[in-house]
Order: sequence, then structure tokens, then C-alpha cells
Amino acid sequence: MVFLRHIKENIMGKNYRMLAKTLFGMEDILAAELRSLGAGNVETGVRNVTFEGDKGFMYKANLACRTAIRILKPIRTFNVFDEEDLYKRVYEFPWEKYMDVNQTLAVDSTVFSDYFTNSMFVSLKTKDAIVDRFRDLQGVRPDVDLDYPDLRINVHIDRNIATISLDSSGDSLHKRGYKVENVTAPINEVLAAGIIMLSGWEGQSDFLDPMCGSGTFLIEAAMIACNIPANINREEFGFERWKDFDEDLYNTIEDAMLKRIQEHPNKIIGYDKDPIAVQK
Repeated sequence: MVFLRHIKENIMGKNYRMLAKTLFGMEDILAAELRSLGAGNVETGVRNVTFEGDKGFMYKANLACRTAIRILKPIRTFNVFDEEDLYKRVYEFPWEKYMDVNQTLAVDSTVFSDYFTNSMFVSLKTKDAIVDRFRDLQGVRPDVDLDYPDLRINVHIDRNIATISLDSSGDSLHKRGYKVENVTAPINEVLAAGIIMLSGWEGQSDFLDPMCGSGTFLIEAAMIACNIPANINREEFGFERWKDFDEDLYNTIEDAMLKRIQEHPNKIIGYDKDPIAVQK
């Protein structure tokens, strides 16, 4: 019994808490998605859902979730009351476990605090602490790349509690990767998928969009009906640049999800009065 309990504890120890960001009103839909994929301890918040899973589940959530914008992996939480607290706490964290000095980073922040009122300042202070640690330890500072960083870091400060997370998604997950051209002001893919899912449509009938534009609703509907992973066409996720990225595990999960794709017997039809939009 002790041996079995020890094994169970080790297996459970591989799981960790994560947070999926979404659009307002999509929280319950995203929670249902995560549960169907196998997430544990799913809890809804405002524009986010927290859940538990292992590294493989993090890969799966990025690939499959239709209503998630980002999947964050929290790595540290601490109390913070001023900029010196923030700098010290970030500086003392072992960032060398998560990136090499020759890699790039980017920091984005969200603040709801009387102590901090400027998210850009928080991002800058966090960045300074990280690069200063590398300089002091290795004599070289890593570079910042706001567009294509190797490590994207998220800072969330709620009153006096700061949470540092790694952004496993990279670019927002609404950037599916299946379009080569867009019309003016296209609908967000996450919003389109969420609206379809809120309607209850899962491919059980024909689907018609009489004002389809460049076809976002049509494409998202087809992917739902055929059980095609939402982000299978993306070129890269943020976690693929992490030091602990397991390519074999990722490929195994991707292959398993591709095998679940199914035929859709009904029609998906779109019209638009703008021929250029339809052509795109």
C-alpha cells in the first residue's frame, strides 16, 4: 500500500496548475473543452479558466482548445509592495533553468493594484531583473525580442500578489495558421468558434453563413464538425523553444489527435456579396 501510494504521489506530482485565457463570456465553454480533454480541477474565472495537467496536457490544450487565447504556466507567486520587492523577487529566481543567455525574452504584464499602476513599468522592471541576473552570473545579458522571443513571460499583479508565468502558446491562439489572406476587420477565430459552440451546433446538420466574408465561421464550423484540432496548422507554439521541450511527446500527442479526425456528411455553405472576400 505504501509503495502504491508513493507511485500515485509521484504521478500526481507531474501535474501542475495552469491558466487558460479566453474572451469574456467564453469561460464555461473553455472549461468544458478542458474537461473533455482530461484536465483536472477545472475552475472558471473572469476571462480565464484554471486547471491542472502535465506537460503533455499543456501541449494538447494548445493544440485542441478552440476558445483559449493563451495557456500560461505559473512558475512563481509572491507578495510584492513596491518596485524593489518586485526586482528582488524576480532577480533571485533561477531563470537559467528556463532559458540560456543566448536566447531572447519578452515580458508582458497585467496589473490590478494600488502599489503598481503601470503595466509597462512592471514589464520593464521584470526584464531588468532577469537580464541583470544573467549579467551577474555569466557576464552577458540576454536580448529582448518583442515579436519572436524564445521565452515569453507573463506578470500578473493582483493587489499585492504577483504571479510569474511562462506563456506556452507564443502568439495568441486565435492565430490558427490556416489563412493566407484576410478581409478588412476579420472576426477573431476564438470568438467565431465560441459563438458556434454556444449555439450547440456540432455538425449534426447543414451549416449556412449568408455573410461569410473570408469564411472564418465556415472554417471553424468545419473543424468542429470534423474534430480537427483548432491549432494544428500553426507553425510554432511558445513551448517549442523551451529548454524542456519534449519533441517526441509532442509528436505522439499530435498524431493521436490527428487520428480522431472524422468525416462530416452534411454541407457547410457560405455566401457573400463581395467577390474579393470570397476569393480570399
